[in-house]
Amino acid sequence: MSYLKVESISKTFGEYKAVDNISFDIPKGIIFGLLGPNGAGKTTTIRMINNIIIPDSGKITLNSKLVDSDTQDLMGYLPEERGLYKKLKVIEQLKYFGKLKGLDTKTAESRAMYWLEKLGAKGWENKKIQELSKGMQQKVQFISTILHEPEFMILDEPFSGFDPINTEMLKSIIHEMKKEGKTIILSTHVMSQVEEMCDDILLINKGAVVLKGSVKEVKSKFGNDSFSIEFNGNSEIFNNLEQIKILKLDDKIAEFKIIDQHLTGNDILKLLVDQLEILKFNKVEPSLNDIFISEVGKQNMNTKAVQNG
Repeated sequence: MSYLKVESISKTFGEYKAVDNISFDIPKGIIFGLLGPNGAGKTTTIRMINNIIIPDSGKITLNSKLVDSDTQDLMGYLPEERGLYKKLKVIEQLKYFGKLKGLDTKTAESRAMYWLEKLGAKGWENKKIQELSKGMQQKVQFISTILHEPEFMILDEPFSGFDPINTEMLKSIIHEMKKEGKTIILSTHVMSQVEEMCDDILLINKGAVVLKGSVKEVKSKFGNDSFSIEFNGNSEIFNNLEQIKILKLDDKIAEFKIIDQHLTGNDILKLLVDQLEILKFNKVEPSLNDIFISEVGKQNMNTKAVQNG
């Protein structure tokens, strides 16, 4: 059963269609990657889920309830554009955000102090936001997002401003939240983080869905024509094969993509076994970064072709 259900939503600003008939489902208790290049429609989609703006058409339900101001209070939203009050002290800021989400002052302060300590920020509570580094401010923003213990969170570029150590700490906390049954939308441009953390993904471009599914399914779908061979022999043989595109080649290992759609990996292997000593032959799974670049680039080229046609 879907925890969040997005059905055929569209949004236009003037003559610009920011989101064009997007649909997807998110089960409860997963980390869902919402991906796309700049200007793809991610932020508009997130704002519609969070009831900040209303779709022109379609509907969004959270736990079978249409999103509204009530569901908004149940969510935790970390926007890419940070929104902290620079001259306010950290603890006052966190208490304020907690109270906006329905917490009493005592609970808000208690939880704020707990999270400040957990994130290695104990002693910052009386500092003003403007006195903090970008990474420190990011920790305060993250705490304000989760202070009311939401079951559903939207984290837009949550690792921005963090060094590798703090990035790993935040990853660990997000995984802990998933284990607790919380549902998380993660939006980031760093595909390695998506590959490491997300269960399902949705890639959008120019306001429309490009691909969606589990990370495993997506990588499997795009990994059927790329292979790696470890060999002994003359590597020049690979340059003579018109059926493949070489991705990497040295005197021991070749990685290639089959460009003849009528051939399989076994067909290429048959062409090589009499000419080389084959030590290993493996299918190569593409990275999400490779898939992202390939699919977005392909759609952009198709759009230009239509416009020029």
